[in-house]
Amino acid sequence: MSNPFEMNAKPAPSTGWLIRRLALGLAFGVLVLVGVSLFGDLRQVSTEVLAFRWGLFPAVLLFTLFNYSLRFIKWHFYLGQIGANQLGWLESARLFVAGFPLAVTPGKAGEVLKGLWLEQATGVPAARGVAVVVAERISDGLAVLFLSTMGVIAYPQYWPAFAAILLVLLGVVIISQIRPAALWLIERTERLPIIRRFSHTLREFYEGSFAVFRPTTTSFAVLLGMISWLGEGIGMYLILVGLGVDPGSRTLFVAVFTLSFSIVIGAASALPGGLGASEASIAGMLALLLGLSASQSAAATLLIRFATLWFGVSLGLLTWMISPRLLGFGKPQERPA
Repeated sequence: MSNPFEMNAKPAPSTGWLIRRLALGLAFGVLVLVGVSLFGDLRQVSTEVLAFRWGLFPAVLLFTLFNYSLRFIKWHFYLGQIGANQLGWLESARLFVAGFPLAVTPGKAGEVLKGLWLEQATGVPAARGVAVVVAERISDGLAVLFLSTMGVIAYPQYWPAFAAILLVLLGVVIISQIRPAALWLIERTERLPIIRRFSHTLREFYEGSFAVFRPTTTSFAVLLGMISWLGEGIGMYLILVGLGVDPGSRTLFVAVFTLSFSIVIGAASALPGGLGASEASIAGMLALLLGLSASQSAAATLLIRFATLWFGVSLGLLTWMISPRLLGFGKPQERPA
């Protein structure tokens, strides 16, 4: 079977824009890693990392892959909701994994490119593909919030942030399903001179959003997200055990809560990949809730971020290398005059 990305390959108009922003995100990521190391005292953090039980790390990566696998099923399910069900599983998986590095672009603006890739592969308007990207983020947000519920009850100081973000996410889903209200907002927005020229794109985005935020679709996506992110929470637990923290139900509870809530904080910050905000949340919560030293908290933060965010970015960059036409780096097809 031919590859739709290669069949429809054409120069990516934003390749240079993407590379520049990705470089900025990667540079910021390096600064964050250095900052975390310095926070815990570089020498002490190095000692903690070297003493880590590295035999557990492959299991941590397997739980990350478990998370990615279930999130891919959700992604492919969403594609069917917007009419892109002609895309095969292999091509869909390649597009999904190739999107991982886009998360570290400033403001995650690079993720819009997934909509363009989808349009190139299937003909579905890019705006509807972007609606899938937004739905992924919102369903993941709701999933980790629900995973955090028991932790927020146990530690009420996190309640204000939890409630504010939950209301925003649910508000987006609810408004998208109240069609008259949503269309009224779109009509008012279209009166703005800057927005008017994008009115068709805005309406395509709404139609995609209306499809992916249906109650049954959202419920399925959030449930799948809770299971997938629980996998990464277990991975966080294994890292804590590998660093010498006593195993047990309390450590598991704090690990799942810490990872889940740090994802919420990172997403709410709008920083690329949640860089800085997520790391600060993980290190701070581990020190506060488990009484870990600064060096232990920093080591755990570095290890979980390498096993999750940076592992995913590496897989995505590898996909770019073996699929250069996806970014328009291959020789474009000649166009008729």
